[in-house]
Amino acid sequence: MDNADMEKTITVRDCWMSFPGKQSGSEIHVLERVSLDVAKGEFVCIVGPSGCGKSTLLNIVGGFLKETRGEVLVEGAPVDGPDPGRIFVFQENGVFPWLTVEQNIGFGLLSRPVAEREERVKHYIAMVGLAGFEKSYPRELSGGMRQRVEIARALAADARVLYMDEPFGALDFLTRLKMRADLIRIWQAEKKTILFVTHDIEEAVQLADRVLVMTKRPATIAEEVRITVPRPRDLDSPDYLAARDRIFAIMGMDAHGGGAV
Repeated sequence: MDNADMEKTITVRDCWMSFPGKQSGSEIHVLERVSLDVAKGEFVCIVGPSGCGKSTLLNIVGGFLKETRGEVLVEGAPVDGPDPGRIFVFQENGVFPWLTVEQNIGFGLLSRPVAEREERVKHYIAMVGLAGFEKSYPRELSGGMRQRVEIARALAADARVLYMDEPFGALDFLTRLKMRADLIRIWQAEKKTILFVTHDIEEAVQLADRVLVMTKRPATIAEEVRITVPRPRDLDSPDYLAARDRIFAIMGMDAHGGGAV
């Protein structure tokens, strides 16, 4: 089904964002004329040059920042702040160090009956591959395992939308590859709507249904690249490499990182 025919979860229209500059009366223009849609259950990645405003855009959609002008709708309503049904997963670890794995995952379920809470926690611990670590504290876990806890906590709280801001950026290469595969498996099972910011073009092409490529600041959406490679994706397939190289070209680079951004 074409994206235009699907139920839209996120709609951004003509979004602009400016911040006050250091000098009195001056402004720093970060975003201009940004428009995008994300369909229900879709996995969309945003890439672009470092510092272009990817995270700013995600924070606007998530309700942590208010756009200077434009319209931002999520699930049909204007965004006026964070919502418990739409959860952020950050690069910097957001788990509570004083709680165990199961306590962290169950944190958003404290108002639920005990039996339901325990069942949901058990289900998502198994889904993210943390069985056997229920009683462990974050300090006893690897970085990848702590990110799994954070993803499980979002899923257990029944978030309908996940906003992910470079969640695997601090992990080593092999752990990132494993986490990407795990995230796709979980997304295919849960069909949450995911808007995912990354600086890693390979990661975007491996994960997304569509990749939105942003320009330099003040940033807008330069182009949308639809990824049609079947999952699990063969990272050496001609279609995968063509999509990757197309994004590099839009950003003024080649696949080896050459060119100016």
